[in-house]
Amino acid sequence: MSNTYSQIYIHLVFAVKLREFLIKPSFSDHLEKYISGIVKNKGAKLMAIKAMPDHMHLFISIQPDTSISELVRDIKACSSGYIKKTYNYSLFSWQTGYGAFSYSKSQSKEVIRYILNQEEHHKKHSFREEYMNILKHFGVDYSEKHLFTWIGEDELKDPNS
Repeated sequence: MSNTYSQIYIHLVFAVKLREFLIKPSFSDHLEKYISGIVKNKGAKLMAIKAMPDHMHLFISIQPDTSISELVRDIKACSSGYIKKTYNYSLFSWQTGYGAFSYSKSQSKEVIRYILNQEEHHKKHSFREEYMNILKHFGVDYSEKHLFTWIGEDELKDPNS
């Protein structure tokens, strides 16, 4: 689009179905690279990505004609298929829904640092606490019954720990 200039930064968050710890350290780097390719092929720029055992964070820069919902749909569908085929994980899937939060360029370094330091962050806070805090920070109206399916924190155990 000639004569169209934009600066749109989006932090995306989505979770593994039932928030099971299915993203294994043995392939999380490969998954991140695969998703990076999807983002690039869709005309967006990946600023940061972090695969946690039960959820993902992406920080992207998009064009004004990019549909966030279509981009997330494609990322989730393609990456789910990749995991199933490449790692023989036939039961893997993402939960429906996602979070998309906009930031300014002046906030981008802080967001990138936050995403890349997820492992440290989750030593102190559960994903549920993190996500609820993000929603509250952005003043997003929500209904808990329409958020991700939450397993009781006691039931949610990382088999790698």
